[in-house]
Amino acid sequence: MLILAMTKVLRKLDYKNIFILRHAETDFNKRGVVQGSGIDAPLNDTGKAQARAFYTRYKNYPFDKIYISALQRTLQTVKEFIDAGIPYEKLKGLNEINWGVFEGKQITPAHNEYYKMLTENWQNGMVDYRIDGGESPLMVQKRQQKDMERILSRPEEENVLICMHGRAMRILLTTLLNYPLSSMDRFAHQNAGFYHLTYNENTFSLVKANDTGHLG
Repeated sequence: MLILAMTKVLRKLDYKNIFILRHAETDFNKRGVVQGSGIDAPLNDTGKAQARAFYTRYKNYPFDKIYISALQRTLQTVKEFIDAGIPYEKLKGLNEINWGVFEGKQITPAHNEYYKMLTENWQNGMVDYRIDGGESPLMVQKRQQKDMERILSRPEEENVLICMHGRAMRILLTTLLNYPLSSMDRFAHQNAGFYHLTYNENTFSLVKANDTGHLG
């Protein structure tokens, strides 16, 4: 249903380039602390360097529009593009999954066991299985739908940069590339790594996967 809804909008379009970039590093990433939609952490020095490296490599790419989540780490990752005059829009639907009771907590062996159980349930098709106090992948996919329809319905924005978050990226990529949500872990990600997709003739195609070449 979600894919059909997006495709209905996309039939109005001819072609799009979409870069889906994971935000650069924060201290929460570095320290292995759970960081979802409930944690609004800034980039650390490494993250700022990663953001700068991405900008340096792609500052001359003709992005028409940038979309970011409502969390500051995405804004900071693409700020140099915005400062250079590229218009941007903040969309809450691009936020990271809410990790519920684990938000802001250091990973422990007990947390690892819970995470293993959680991801095994998702891989077995239980994508409506909700994190205690948080969200399920299906909930994230549903909130992404409205904002993605907005992005994809604008034919004047041919080259688009979306800056978002790891788990949310995996969910979005499965939707756009027509995979079941249960297979979302096939999409690896790193801080400041990106996926490049094209849209043509009602089909999304993968050009680059988790590209980090700009990081050296």
